[in-house]
Amino acid sequence: MVAKFVIVLSLAVVAYAVPLVPVSKVVYAEPEAPAHYDFSYSVHDDHSGDVKQQQEARQGDAVHGSYSLVQPDGVHRIVEYTADKEHGFNANVRYEGTPVHAEPAKIAYAAPVAKVAYAAPVAHVTYSSPAISYHH
Repeated sequence: MVAKFVIVLSLAVVAYAVPLVPVSKVVYAEPEAPAHYDFSYSVHDDHSGDVKQQQEARQGDAVHGSYSLVQPDGVHRIVEYTADKEHGFNANVRYEGTPVHAEPAKIAYAAPVAKVAYAAPVAHVTYSSPAISYHH
């Protein structure tokens, strides 16, 4: 046990004696250009009925774009938006088409389950204690 203590203490002394090398952080100059991006995507899935699209572009601090989707009632919603430091976020929403409401499905009820009737027991079982008699 003493040997383990001496070994651990020796390692701690050696680790403490190693001089620390100063580390300097390398700083790279990065050019600061105004932010710029463009993206768009579109989905048309007949199986799930998911139909939507979006496109957006940014030039510096100004963003403009639009997205559209087909709502569950069949109406096509189109949103066009802009955002900048001066005016904030502004959206213009418009709808195309008329809502289509499907007839609700008829509810099918299950037939009632027959109640189970149990018969009364055929024989009655009686338990009695033996007759007690005292003999002198």
